Amino acid sequence: MQPDLLHRADAAHALQHFRTLSPLVHCMTNDVVQTFTANVLLALGASPAMVIDEQEAAQFSAIADALLINVGTLTADRARAMRAAIDSANTAGKPWTLDPVAVGALTFRSDFCKELLALRPAAIRGNASEILALAGMSAGGRGVDTTDHAQAALPAAQALARQTQAVVAVTGEVDYVTDGVRTLAVTGGDPLMTRVVGTGCALSAVVAASCALPGDRLTSVAAACSVMAQAGSRAVAASTGPGSFIPAFLDALYALNGEDVA
Repeated sequence: MQPDLLHRADAAHALQHFRTLSPLVHCMTNDVVQTFTANVLLALGASPAMVIDEQEAAQFSAIADALLINVGTLTADRARAMRAAIDSANTAGKPWTLDPVAVGALTFRSDFCKELLALRPAAIRGNASEILALAGMSAGGRGVDTTDHAQAALPAAQALARQTQAVVAVTGEVDYVTDGVRTLAVTGGDPLMTRVVGTGCALSAVVAASCALPGDRLTSVAAACSVMAQAGSRAVAASTGPGSFIPAFLDALYALNGEDVA
């Protein structure tokens, strides 16, 4: 099954919805990227919140529009809080997104993420090695870094989407977003984005927020990938390296509008 390119007009429409609705996103994410993730969501017009205590997380996930589960700095206490938040979100009918950071490389997080697949994520976003490992297929990977190409992980992403009924985004030099039947390809971005900590994790937060938008979820998730890639390309053109990229990226996200995306 050959992927179709995401129509830029669909991405522009999704961005307009995103800014108008300003989803409140409960980010249970890793300690390394919390500030950057929050700033990315704010730049796009969403509202981030980082609530990690087990009791508060369960309460807040029912209030928020969407929940992100990122296992980058997973602990046993945080795993319990994440389960409680997911249960509460599911009860309230709120979508949640899984970012399986370094799954396949470490046993605790790999087992935990595979258990979470039964709890009906709305979306899963990972690099090629993470998606291959989560789907139970042979994968490379070096910690959080992928050693596999996104296209090689596409069959695994499609199988995982059919298994979980989630939209699965496998990101890399080209991003592929699939619901197991339809697949969209998203081009853009720049290799410099991999030299800045948190761009993938922040993308997962934008994917989580996009799952709260009305309309076709596959298109919304692909649009999230497209917006981040386009902002990345603009930021690279305005920067000289990783240090200057970060403020340029946040500025590009803030300035991006429907006409730019289209």
